[in-house]
Amino acid sequence: MSLPSTSNATGAHLSITVDELMNLRLVALGKSRPSLIIRNGLVLALHTNEILPRDVVISGRHIAAITPWNHFPTVDHEIEARGKYISPGFIDTHLHIEYTKLVPGELARLSVPKGTTTVLADANCIANVLGEKGMDFMKETRTPLRIFQQVSHKVPGGAPDIELGGVTIPTEVLARRVTQSFAATLGESNPFSLDKASAEKQTAALQAGKRITGHTALLKNEPLWAYAAGGIGDDHNAHQPEDVLERLRLGLMLTVMSGSMNSNIQSVFSDPSLYKTGLNHMSFCADDKFAEDLHGQGHIGYNVRESIRYGVDPVQAYRIATLNAALYYRIDHVVGSVTPAKLADLLILDNLEEARPSTVLINGRTVAENGTALFENTDPVPEFALNTIKVHGTFFDPATYRTYPKKPNATYAYVQAVEMYDGYFKRAFHYKLHTHASEGYLLPEIEHDVLKLVVIDRHHATTHHGTAFVRGFGLKRGAIACTTNCENQNLVVLGTSDEEIAFAAKAVHGLGGGFVAVADGQILGSVELAVAGCMSREPWEDVARKSRELDDIVCRELVKEKREKTMKVPFMILSFVGLVGVPDLGVTELGMVHTGEQKLIDVVLEEEILHVQDERDFVDSSALTKDALEPVPQPLCAVRAQLALPEQTCVREEEEPTQLLLPGGGGLPIIHTSVNTPNTAAGT
Repeated sequence: MSLPSTSNATGAHLSITVDELMNLRLVALGKSRPSLIIRNGLVLALHTNEILPRDVVISGRHIAAITPWNHFPTVDHEIEARGKYISPGFIDTHLHIEYTKLVPGELARLSVPKGTTTVLADANCIANVLGEKGMDFMKETRTPLRIFQQVSHKVPGGAPDIELGGVTIPTEVLARRVTQSFAATLGESNPFSLDKASAEKQTAALQAGKRITGHTALLKNEPLWAYAAGGIGDDHNAHQPEDVLERLRLGLMLTVMSGSMNSNIQSVFSDPSLYKTGLNHMSFCADDKFAEDLHGQGHIGYNVRESIRYGVDPVQAYRIATLNAALYYRIDHVVGSVTPAKLADLLILDNLEEARPSTVLINGRTVAENGTALFENTDPVPEFALNTIKVHGTFFDPATYRTYPKKPNATYAYVQAVEMYDGYFKRAFHYKLHTHASEGYLLPEIEHDVLKLVVIDRHHATTHHGTAFVRGFGLKRGAIACTTNCENQNLVVLGTSDEEIAFAAKAVHGLGGGFVAVADGQILGSVELAVAGCMSREPWEDVARKSRELDDIVCRELVKEKREKTMKVPFMILSFVGLVGVPDLGVTELGMVHTGEQKLIDVVLEEEILHVQDERDFVDSSALTKDALEPVPQPLCAVRAQLALPEQTCVREEEEPTQLLLPGGGGLPIIHTSVNTPNTAAGT
């Protein structure tokens, strides 16, 4: 009898063969010898939330049987697991490998020994640099790590009238890729863009039986409902319990994120009993997590440990990390449980609470012991992934970055600015900046942490660049720069002056991509990311060490504060200032973007701001205290409103530092002014 051709169902390329299946039957019957037996272990039976005393009988790549202890006679290869637990390998349900700064093979060397054996990876970063061939590079590795792709939805990240990006992948190409067996989902989409192209990609995914990864940002009510109506299947942004419940009620898988910028674990699991059976509709992800944090904290094992610490039942925590993920993303026929016919991707652990495996098996073979990989990374880096940084020479000249008031001869101007909070979330605020005494351009205000940021085209060597003023980084001198601006991987620089910005741009260009910190004409530290400008060719150990050293330099030399008093991960947050899929504002190589409307707006305002604060402007003002306000200078009207003082106050700020800011998310009404989209021709 002829057999049907290979399916494009998710994981079909890993499916069992006829010969393997026949042999598994014989092994389970006791008529053929297993290749391995894990003896006397405590198996996590996640379908029934039990821990059972069992042997795990393995034949080749697969589990043949789960039997009572010592049911089958001794075989040549056995692992003694008395007193230890046996779990499926952990699954990361949403990861951008590029933001680890590691190529896939080095991520495997770092994460597999910690128990993460499968990742669902959105190669959005490299897709925006190298297109489809970059996506192909990110799904292949000779190491044991299993990579399913979340086919990048946004290439480029936004519409061409707000950002250009490096390449454009046609909708029909992405729609074809999402039907393939290596694709677990369509990648996350911009929640503020509900155009026809996104509908075509989402329809293709649903028709192919694939999930659609979500990114709900701070959406509520109608915008959230409309986003979910597009078939969005999961969300890694919600963390307040009421928002988590709302998404679970909409049928979304809640992928509980813990990355380098922030962790949602404590907030989500502040009271696990709230969710009842909703816990079976949660999984874990890292999203954006640097190599040094994967090393220091762990990968999905960290999520497991922390969730148990905050009250999740240990067996339930392991189910969230394994079976829940496999079931929802339709890969449970190959991974996700210690049951017959599944691939033998297994963890042997001394205790459940620590979630640190002493032994890791993939395909029935031991690949790591006691936190150390037993394999090397031999993956080649293709030549096309190197030398991708192309920056126009004008960006090495400080004059390129001058920003002027709209009124001639003005000594100050108000700007629409951005404050970073809670990782990559951004509040809009208006700020009064003064001009250079003789040349008339606007100056950053270092004393109050309002610095200049520029996003520069690094793909086509054009003169396109966008400017913003940003609070939250705390630099007292110098500049920092990186070539990992989300999502289009442009060059982004934050500095205390135009001179420092120009020098940093030149430094990172000379590096060939990566992170740099500069001051006073000197390169203080760097991390080279030669692979598409977002990953290193070096071993993960070197990347982690150099990254920690660079962060220390930023704290010591530029911020001049102790590490615990500074921004946690300045280079990652720098990468996300420009993101147009997170409110309130974004910045691209074409300018500042109103994220809610996906339109370009002016940074410098036409007129002086005269703003009346009222109770509608503030979120949870009753929770604020005077002490909470002291670190951030604010005008009197903001203080009165936040402390619920009775009168409204109309304030025209003169000599005081001017910040009109909304706490807790959602900044001031954003001023709309006319913006002419730049000519998009190369070199203009």
